[in-house]
Amino acid sequence: MEHASKDTRHNDLHSSQLTLRIWHPNCWTLQTTAATDAGLIAHGVYHTGGVTNARCTAYADSRKHINSLIDEIKSSPLTTEIQCVQEYFNLRARGNAAAGNTTEELLVKYESCNSIHDAFIERGFIPEEEIRVHDGREYWTVIITQDRAEISRRLDEIRSEMNAEISIEGMKSPDTHTQNGSPVVELSERQREVFELAQRRGYYSWPRETSASELATEIDISKTTLLEHLRKAEVKLLSSV
Repeated sequence: MEHASKDTRHNDLHSSQLTLRIWHPNCWTLQTTAATDAGLIAHGVYHTGGVTNARCTAYADSRKHINSLIDEIKSSPLTTEIQCVQEYFNLRARGNAAAGNTTEELLVKYESCNSIHDAFIERGFIPEEEIRVHDGREYWTVIITQDRAEISRRLDEIRSEMNAEISIEGMKSPDTHTQNGSPVVELSERQREVFELAQRRGYYSWPRETSASELATEIDISKTTLLEHLRKAEVKLLSSV
C-alpha cells in the first residue's frame, strides 16, 4: 500500500511546456547576434572535455548580414573555432528554407563554462525545439515535469548561478486549451521574429500603436522588407485557419 501511494503521488505531476526568453553574460551567440542583423538556430549542443560543439544555422535577409555574423563569431574571444559545414560536406547547399532568405550551416566550438545549457538540463528542463537566438536573446522551448512552484524555484537557481535574465514568454500544460498545430510553426524564423515584434508593439491593435516604418527602424531593415515579411506571415497564418 505504501508503494502504491508513492506511485500515485508521482503520477500527479504533469509535464509543462515553457517558452523562455534568456540573456546571460559571456555568451557568444548573444553578443554576435546583438552586433549584427542576423540570427542563429541551434540544432544541437555537445560537450566533450570542457569544450562545447554547437551545430547552428545562421540566417539573415542578405548574404552581407550572414558574412557579418560569421566575422563576429570568428573574432569573438568566446569562441575557439568555426567551420562552415557546406565547405566540408556540401550539406543543404540551398540552406535551411525554414530559417530565412539567406542561410549558412555552421559548427562552432567554445568553452563549456560559458554555456547555460547544462544549468537547464541538470534541473530537468528538456529542450523540445531548436534554440532560437536573435537580437541578443535566446528563445528556448522546454518540457519539465514539476509543479509551478518548483519550476519557479529552479529557474531562480539558474538566474542566480548564471547571473541570467530569464522570462517566461508562454506556458502550457495538459489542462491548457489550445488549438493543435499552431500555424506559427509554419513561419520562417525571420517572419516569426517580425510578426511577433509587430504583435508586441501593437501593430495589429486598433488603433495601431506603432507604424511599419517604426518597426523597420527598430530592427534596422527597410519598410519594404518588413512589410514583405509581415504579408508572407499573414498569408501563411490565414491559410492555416
